[in-house]
Amino acid sequence: MAIWLLAKLATSGYNVDAEVMTKEAIASRLKPVGEAKASDAPPGMRTGEQVYKGICISCHGTGLAGSPKFGDTASWGSRIAKGWDTLTQHALQGFNAMPAKGGATDLSDDEVKRAVAYMGNSAGGKFTEPPVGGAGGAAAAADPAVVGKKIYDSVCMACHAAGIAGAPKFGDKAAWALRLKPGLDEVVKIGIKGLNAMPAKGGYTGSDAEFRAAVEYMVNNSK
Repeated sequence: MAIWLLAKLATSGYNVDAEVMTKEAIASRLKPVGEAKASDAPPGMRTGEQVYKGICISCHGTGLAGSPKFGDTASWGSRIAKGWDTLTQHALQGFNAMPAKGGATDLSDDEVKRAVAYMGNSAGGKFTEPPVGGAGGAAAAADPAVVGKKIYDSVCMACHAAGIAGAPKFGDKAAWALRLKPGLDEVVKIGIKGLNAMPAKGGYTGSDAEFRAAVEYMVNNSK
């Protein structure tokens, strides 16, 4: 489980009671977390804060099993001093009893790194989180064919696949043409604010640029 994401990383160099750190004991404390459900964001696009609040807080919120407590500069200081490369290597590849990625196999490498940066920075670190969207940064995050599709598949599909609650159905040229009369920019603005039964960004919690990519993906497939 994600306990090991930074919990074991956090306890490197410290002796912790073996009974406290057994996988069975940890698992019992973490139920019903089970797997990484950090937010409604598409896989790979969760921020460090989202990963922390959805997963890491289980241990780091209180300092469970010797893990450095969130915001505790004293307990994080020695870990931060080891440097970014060491911290992320341990988190990604595993360290001692800690499995790769802390056992949270649905986290991407960048999501793990963002969580490391977010927690480290809360205690005085100066790390930079990998940008959402991967190495390509903002450009990759705004690619309709890649990121837009991911957001559609994980969020927008719930209504747009079948046209629920009046949502323009995916691939319906007539329905989308009517909504696009004011222009794509205006459609995106309306979607960001929400309209009628549609909540802001359709319930998507990511950036406006990523939301736009989802809109463009639907539009491009409805021409």
